[in-house]
Amino acid sequence: MKDMRDFIAKCEEEGVLHRITAEVDWDLELSHIAKLNEEQSGPALLFENVKDYDSPVIISVCTTVERLAIIMGMPRESSLFDLYDAWAKKGETKIPPKWVDNAPCKENIIMGDDVDLFKFPVPKFYPLDGGRFYGTAHFIISKDPDSGWVNLGTYRSQLLAKNKIGTQFIKGKHADIMLKKYQKMGKPMPVASIVGCDPILFILGASRLSAFESEYDVAGAIRGEPIEVIKGETVDLPIPAWAEIVVEGEVDAEKFMEEGPFGEYTGYYSGVGTDPRNYIDVKCVTHRNNPIMWGTTVGRAVTDTHMTMALSYGATLWQQLLNMKIPGLKAVYCPPEASGRFMAIISMTQMYPGHVDQVLTAAISTEMGAYGLKTVIVVDDDIEPWDIPRVMYALSFRFQPNRSQVIKRGRSTPLDPSLPINAREITGRLLMDATIPYEWKDKPIPIELDPEMVKRVKARWSEFGL
Repeated sequence: MKDMRDFIAKCEEEGVLHRITAEVDWDLELSHIAKLNEEQSGPALLFENVKDYDSPVIISVCTTVERLAIIMGMPRESSLFDLYDAWAKKGETKIPPKWVDNAPCKENIIMGDDVDLFKFPVPKFYPLDGGRFYGTAHFIISKDPDSGWVNLGTYRSQLLAKNKIGTQFIKGKHADIMLKKYQKMGKPMPVASIVGCDPILFILGASRLSAFESEYDVAGAIRGEPIEVIKGETVDLPIPAWAEIVVEGEVDAEKFMEEGPFGEYTGYYSGVGTDPRNYIDVKCVTHRNNPIMWGTTVGRAVTDTHMTMALSYGATLWQQLLNMKIPGLKAVYCPPEASGRFMAIISMTQMYPGHVDQVLTAAISTEMGAYGLKTVIVVDDDIEPWDIPRVMYALSFRFQPNRSQVIKRGRSTPLDPSLPINAREITGRLLMDATIPYEWKDKPIPIELDPEMVKRVKARWSEFGL
């Protein structure tokens, strides 16, 4: 899969994409159709007749595990953990991108004063949003001025003017770290925003890879071949050759515009009004003929945003735990309902006293877990972490509150609505041991069915009319 058009073709072949030919307004109507569709686990939607525009919008791309499996090149019946495990195994090797001289993303080149981002069908998603949001399913490319490390990061971007889009480089995020370096140098940071491409790049842009690790290299490993890139027109950055729309520009750490609010993936607006934020001063736009605008409704769970984060955060956590070489790890699950980031459930085989505590603290010590993860639950290996009824069983009959740990300080996300709007830098963490302790000499005796009687009953199953 090279691009969004390959994804559309594959989804049509599998019967999981629907084309909407009726006229739909970009102002709230499009997003509301998509949101109601997502709440029914509906297909990906391609809006071909957006009011005032000639080019299409695709939305609800990642709403189901089935479509995530299609993106990953895995069997349709794969579980989220199957995708985690494949990601972790393939990601052990890295395949750097491949430079090309010509690319579809250069079919149209618009420079300087001719740039007008309002030519694209950018939706307004929710009634109290501060405006139209160009970047919901995009990623921003930036490069470290010291090491040359290239980062792909997903940060929301409001359409602020015909040649300006907002950024939300949260403190400590990789783009923020890079921007601060450019600030010390007294220079603006070159960036590129990418809309519509190989979907795996967007998913990786939303992941929590370690610093100095490029998402391009991991994407190549997952694909089994290099991602094709081409140099920007005005920025010295690797641009995905098959991107639909590329916005090139600069971010000046000293310049701000009022931005927000926005209906976030937490199910709440990000604030009560606007905030001064840095923005991209757009110098150039390149795009394919009849470019496909890609958006995500975000909003309350579960949408494709939550599924994307469940994959990218869960796979990253699993890979980082495996890299710690802790024995006994069986599986991990980051529920989409928790946006893939606020809760992690880990299944393990206990091998020594304190083993559970090691895994609990390891989870919040990973790159992924150190940022925003609030609840970690560890269960025994007879329970699959995605089997929520069985996890509830473990929490009822194996969990004892005096064996849990409460850690009062950890890095939070400013989008967490469980914290006051003006105090979201630090969160608490709850580490829950829902296992039968390894060191108990007298353990509860589990009830098990008699194997021979099970065979006898199954042999008569049809006789019982069941």
